[in-house]
Amino acid sequence: MNRLLLASALALVALAGCAPAPTARPPVQASTSFNSVSFYPYETGLTLTYLPEGEPQGSLPYVLRALGPTIFKGQSVHAFQMTGRGAEQTWYRTVDASGVKLLGFTKPGVTVSLEPAWLELPPQNAWKVGYAWQGQSTATVVDVSGKEKARGTLQYRYDVQDRREVKTPAGTFQVWVITRRMSDDLGGLFPDVQQSYFVPYLGDVKTYEGLLLTGRNFQSAVEPARRP
Repeated sequence: MNRLLLASALALVALAGCAPAPTARPPVQASTSFNSVSFYPYETGLTLTYLPEGEPQGSLPYVLRALGPTIFKGQSVHAFQMTGRGAEQTWYRTVDASGVKLLGFTKPGVTVSLEPAWLELPPQNAWKVGYAWQGQSTATVVDVSGKEKARGTLQYRYDVQDRREVKTPAGTFQVWVITRRMSDDLGGLFPDVQQSYFVPYLGDVKTYEGLLLTGRNFQSAVEPARRP
């Protein structure tokens, strides 16, 4: 009897070993198809990946996502979030033909609001080498409890300094080279001088933080030159 039970147990083990492995199921998530992308891209679901200039390809990227419409300080805006390597920041912007305006941003534990909104990019028909714009905003910093931690004046100036071809891991693009100069009385909330490369219908090929575009999940009206 014991032999019979042992034989039955071994047979069950053998059958279990031959059973097909469970099929991996994709995670539940929403996705968006893009029929077109705006001059200043903001469509919900757009995703771009970046790496710091000089790092090897294949390193852990930073990911920028267009999160879609939301409300910030009582105003309808579009949210954009950058994550990666433990960092997280979300910007709240209005986007239309008159330009891109930044109303504020959040980092873990901190919200910064800007009044009036800071003009980050100019009207669509304004682009040319030598074009410049500037402004001033009051920046208010609050913590997660809503307690004000700091308030001060922020001044900015942007200069479109060049139009040239740039090669990146994502391809070769004709970019607008923009230099941004900042000053504030909040202890240097932003670096004094930074530069970015912007491409209409695509976005930043190089960010002010020195990150280079490595990939994206959409096609645009301006495509990179094909590599041989």
